[in-house]
Amino acid sequence: MAQVNMQLVKELRERTQAGLNDCRTALIEADSDMDKAIEIIQKKGLAKSVKRAGAVATEGAVLAAVAADGRSGVLVEVNIQTDFAARNADFQAFAERVLEAAARAKDGSELGSEPYPDGAGTIEEARQSLVGRLGENITVRRWGRIRVPGAGKVQAYVHPGGKVGVLVALELGDAAAADRPEFAEFAENLAMQAAAMSPLFLESSQVPEDAKDKQREIYAAQPEVANKPEQARPKIIQGKLAKWLKEVCLLDQDSVIETDLTVEQVRAKTSRAIGCDLKVLAFLRYERGEGIEKPKGPDFAEEVTKMAGG
Repeated sequence: MAQVNMQLVKELRERTQAGLNDCRTALIEADSDMDKAIEIIQKKGLAKSVKRAGAVATEGAVLAAVAADGRSGVLVEVNIQTDFAARNADFQAFAERVLEAAARAKDGSELGSEPYPDGAGTIEEARQSLVGRLGENITVRRWGRIRVPGAGKVQAYVHPGGKVGVLVALELGDAAAADRPEFAEFAENLAMQAAAMSPLFLESSQVPEDAKDKQREIYAAQPEVANKPEQARPKIIQGKLAKWLKEVCLLDQDSVIETDLTVEQVRAKTSRAIGCDLKVLAFLRYERGEGIEKPKGPDFAEEVTKMAGG
C-alpha cells in the first residue's frame, strides 16, 4: 500500500472518529487531500462524527468585548504554542491589549498595524517582542465585529479558559424591552447555545445551495442509502439533509435550555413575553485553534506502533 503522511491520518481520525486503517486508505485514495478524504469517509458511512478543523486545537485564547452602548462587539483569537505559555501573565496582558485594539479599529483592519494600547509601536512590534521574551511563536490570528443598527444589544459569551467565544446580535422593536429580564435571559442562553452547539449558519435560508448539494452527494453514496431501491432514495436523502440543517443552523437547533422547543420557538416565546418584535440578526463564533494542526502526540504514536505490529 502507498505511503501517506501519518500526521494527516491523525487529523482525519480526530475529525471523523473513523478507524486508523480506514483513514489511511481514504487519504491514499484522495491523494492526501483532507477535504476529499473526509468526503470518502462519509460516503463509506465510516464517520462516527465529522468535526470542523477546530477539533485540532492550538493554545491561546479567544476574547470578547462589547461596546459601552451594547450595540456592537468584537471577538479576537490570539494563539501561542503551549498551554503553559498561554497562562503566562505577559501573554494574557498582550491578548487583552489586542482586544482593546480591535475594539478601536475600523472593520476589516489588519490588527498587526494598529497602535499597541498603552505602549509604543504597533501590535505586530509588541508581538515580536513578546515572542523573543517567551521563546514561543504567537499569532494574532483573527478578529471580527458584529453590530445592531437600531434598538437591541450584542451579547458576548466566552467559555472559561478562552476555548470558545461567541457574539450574538439581537434587534428589538422597542428599546425599552432591553431592560426586561426575559430578554436578558434569552440573550445569555442564546450565546451559550452557540458556544456549545457549534452552529455554522444562523438559519436554513442562509445555507448555500452548493453546501446542500455536497451533503446530498455524500448521503447518496452512503451504504444505507445506496443499497435502497432507487425510488426510495430521494426521500431518505431529503430526511438526512433536513436533520443536518437542523444541526448546523442556530435557530433550528433544539434549545439546550428548553429542550422541547427549538431556538426559534424560544425566540418567538420571548418576543411575546417582552411585548415587541425580537430578531436574531447574526452571530460570530470562534473556537480556539480552529483549522490549526497540533503536533502529533504520544497516544497516536502508540496506536500506530500497535497497528504496525510493534
